[in-house]
Amino acid sequence: MRSAPSIRRPTCVLSMLLVTSPVVAQNQLKIVSSLPRTGSANAQTTTMVNGIRMAIDEVGGKVDGFEILYEDMDDASPQRGNWDPAVEGQNANKAAKDPLVVGYIGTFNSGAAKIAMPILNRAGCVMISPANTYPGLTKPGFGEKNEPKVYRPSGKVNYFRVVPTDDLQGVVAADWAKELGATKAFVLHDRELYGKGIADVFEKRAKEIGLAIVEVEGIDPKAANYRSLVTKIKATGADFVYFGGTTQNNAGQIAKDLRSGGVVAPLMVPDGCFEDAFIEAAGAANLNGKTYVTFGGLPADQLTGKGQVFRENYRAKYGTDPEAYAVYGYEAARVLLDAIDRAEAKDRASILAAVAATRDFQGALGTWSFDENGDTTNRTMSGQAVIDGKFVFQKVLGR
Repeated sequence: MRSAPSIRRPTCVLSMLLVTSPVVAQNQLKIVSSLPRTGSANAQTTTMVNGIRMAIDEVGGKVDGFEILYEDMDDASPQRGNWDPAVEGQNANKAAKDPLVVGYIGTFNSGAAKIAMPILNRAGCVMISPANTYPGLTKPGFGEKNEPKVYRPSGKVNYFRVVPTDDLQGVVAADWAKELGATKAFVLHDRELYGKGIADVFEKRAKEIGLAIVEVEGIDPKAANYRSLVTKIKATGADFVYFGGTTQNNAGQIAKDLRSGGVVAPLMVPDGCFEDAFIEAAGAANLNGKTYVTFGGLPADQLTGKGQVFRENYRAKYGTDPEAYAVYGYEAARVLLDAIDRAEAKDRASILAAVAATRDFQGALGTWSFDENGDTTNRTMSGQAVIDGKFVFQKVLGR
């Protein structure tokens, strides 16, 4: 551990220019997270925040002589019951202007990341997402023509993520659907960046492997019910339904209406529904044995090594199993703390450089690195089924 005879502070945004903030007397650095803490995502994000706090506690709240402060920001609003673009923008701007902030853990939703990324990029502040999976945030050629350049106004990469992307998850989802016996699939999505993006990948891969797509349709995530849509699905003779979207965008209501409308075809959803809130919203009986979930990683009960230790420590501290993304919140915080320790100076530029240089990190998710785009080299994918009101691990996908 290195001592710091002099203290350099992070930079902040003033009049859209990068400037160096004045020296601050205290040996303090701040990490913030921006996640939806209002609405049905709260149960999931609470376990993520718990994971972040555990990581900070494990280093005694200090790194290299600097006290680590933590602020848990909410990027959701009561009006939306979900992440809110205006709130996410406020969070990112607040963090950018705070001279103590050297790291931003977030966002949960890929659409929210589009708001925060350019703000933090201009500020030279590192951003590590524990949950964003939309490929266009980092990978050229996987999104719109201006992506990811539009999120990097400084020309430098400051955004990283510890979770695999949807160009991988959508592919293994289609492969698994065919393996499960699907021949004709009806594809739904919630019209958001994440949901439509992964549905597009599923559709593309399905066509490549000979799985027929009878129709693709975007839903109104605020609709009271989807009875007319279910009638349409039933008329197509689809023997499989894929939904690209999140619990917060009415995945549970879709499942309810499919079963009450007599559709017996299996339903598959992505990691945006891999939370207890989805089972609660849909009703366990409507999901039992007929619902499959893909996830970029392994569920808590399948983690090994440091991941298993994390789960045991989490259970001991909080008395329950962590939800799926808790370990990703923990890993994001751990890799940021490690970078702070390695950084030559405790300012934004040095910490960002240290994060970018992360190689062969031995963490709760195994041994992995960040590539030149800021993506993790971890490619593990898994499949779960809902059985008797619980997610039950089925297999590692893509092998």
